[in-house]
Amino acid sequence: MRFDDSLLDNPRAQRIRRLAELQDRRARQRHGRFLIEGPQSVREAVRWRPELLTDLYIQADESFPVSKGGHPRPLNETVGAIVEQARELPDCYVHFVSSRVMRAISGNAQGILAQARTDGFLAQSTDLEGSQRLTGEGPDLVAAFWQIRDPGNAGTVIRTADAAGCRAVVLVDQCVEPTNPKVIRSTAGSAFHIPLVTMDTEDFLALCRRQGRTMVAADVYGTPDKPVRLLTDLMAGGAQAKPDLAGQHMALLFGNEARGLPKELLQSMDQIVRIPLYGRAESLNLATSAAVLLYAMAMSSRIERM
Repeated sequence: MRFDDSLLDNPRAQRIRRLAELQDRRARQRHGRFLIEGPQSVREAVRWRPELLTDLYIQADESFPVSKGGHPRPLNETVGAIVEQARELPDCYVHFVSSRVMRAISGNAQGILAQARTDGFLAQSTDLEGSQRLTGEGPDLVAAFWQIRDPGNAGTVIRTADAAGCRAVVLVDQCVEPTNPKVIRSTAGSAFHIPLVTMDTEDFLALCRRQGRTMVAADVYGTPDKPVRLLTDLMAGGAQAKPDLAGQHMALLFGNEARGLPKELLQSMDQIVRIPLYGRAESLNLATSAAVLLYAMAMSSRIERM
């Protein structure tokens, strides 16, 4: 890790303006860089995907006098601990910035942010073709989301899929860009734990067929020839439900926040399930539905060990 001894204090400097531009999708595409904001996300990127990091920007404790030849001090101990963890990264530069410079770059940094390469951040579909699993137990489960548009939702479901032990998250057809800063922030570091793949609908269906995955859609109504099944029906019998679920090799697909899944895509599914509602709510939002279903699938294969 290489330190820049100077304190960056000009919010109008070209470097700072260029960093602030990475909040915009077109700038991220043009520069091949994206922002990682906040201690939790930066810490997980340092630990799990250090090869992506080019620069760390640390807000200095401006009440701390800097001695001649010394470095500014990080804003707090949490940020300082991340800087210590990053000391082994040979190609990452550390820059100390003033509070006004940090505000010019991001309103969500909480004292630290990183610049990362977009190249290599996303996994390739071929990475999912092998037999390697993220965990040694539980179902081989892929979580897929069709045309998810809200960055907060996307980040939350990536975090949920990571917690549920999914093999990967697939973003299918015109989803929000995974390097959107709000997506990265909302994953709370999970974006650097679990493979993220983007592909169109046909490629997703073809991948599932090649891998022999049972394709399960989350939907309220189903189709005339593919009636919807209650999640409770699939879960009945605990461990005995596994053959019904084909839980060792499965893809669970969720639809767009407002429109759900189109009928032609539902027709391609092996099964369609919905979550029973016991109160007066008409439906659950996407993030909640994903949490319930992914955990139900993950826990069904572990019931004997609980």
